[in-house]
Amino acid sequence: MKLAVAAILLGSAAAFTPAQQAARTSTELNMNLKEIASNVGKAAAVAGLGLAVAASPAQALTKSQINELSYLQVKGTGLANRCAEVVGEDSITPKSGAKLVDMCIEPKAWAVEEEIGKAGKTEKKFVNAKVMTRQTYTLEGIEGVLSNEGGSIVFSEKEGIDYAATTVQMPGGERVPFLFTVKDLVAKGNAGAFKPGFQMGGDFNTPSYRTGLFLDPKGRGGTTGYDMAVALPGLQSGEEGDDELFKENNKTFDVTQGRIEMEVNKVNADESEIGGVFVATQLGDTDMGSKVPKKILTKGIFYAKVE
Repeated sequence: MKLAVAAILLGSAAAFTPAQQAARTSTELNMNLKEIASNVGKAAAVAGLGLAVAASPAQALTKSQINELSYLQVKGTGLANRCAEVVGEDSITPKSGAKLVDMCIEPKAWAVEEEIGKAGKTEKKFVNAKVMTRQTYTLEGIEGVLSNEGGSIVFSEKEGIDYAATTVQMPGGERVPFLFTVKDLVAKGNAGAFKPGFQMGGDFNTPSYRTGLFLDPKGRGGTTGYDMAVALPGLQSGEEGDDELFKENNKTFDVTQGRIEMEVNKVNADESEIGGVFVATQLGDTDMGSKVPKKILTKGIFYAKVE
């Protein structure tokens, strides 16, 4: 009886847990974010995103179906954290002045770059990570303008809920916080129409995980709070000053750069909807300048409407 109850509880919990698969992507020490995202994006497109990034049939709903649901029908189900499904394999050619609206970007799998030592050698590899944040990590309501450069579509992100504080846990138990975002994204496409196989990608800015008003355990902050660790005056005086605690005392608002690659696999011309998969790389939290950030790899699905 106890085993049956445990099985039911585990099954219920699994229904709201994003699928986790092994991330096999590796990177050389001197590779930058742009190269990583580009290479991973191409590999994912060829493999059809081997990670289980497709929504399960039981929970896959179209935008029109979601709009028919009431607040109470959505509450507590996890649907608010899901992107809508697109049905169809049509083609949409944006007109002059068109926009992408209601864009939703839903992560499905995460990996963190870690140094792995083997046989006296050290290399960096992405290792699978487990999301620790509740279902509030999906970006929603993003919109931006569409333009045409050299016969190819260019999407420039302007506004929306385009960031989400997220934390993932590595196999060893270390937790890595980061700000999942696509702020100021400029994604360039490879064709002049949205259709299955269309790809676009570009760089975006990643703001600091914490703002200037945040105070650390010793009351130090970027724009407020103490300017030194009050309990450790002996380490912050004399000829050397606060060299040892300089980064901890002098908070910074670091803005780093990330990259995202997207591929459209579904297009509904009647509803002007597109959907597909994405892979993004960005840097994690720097603890306001006091530590070296880790690289985060995120894979998932997206939805958008051409207006």
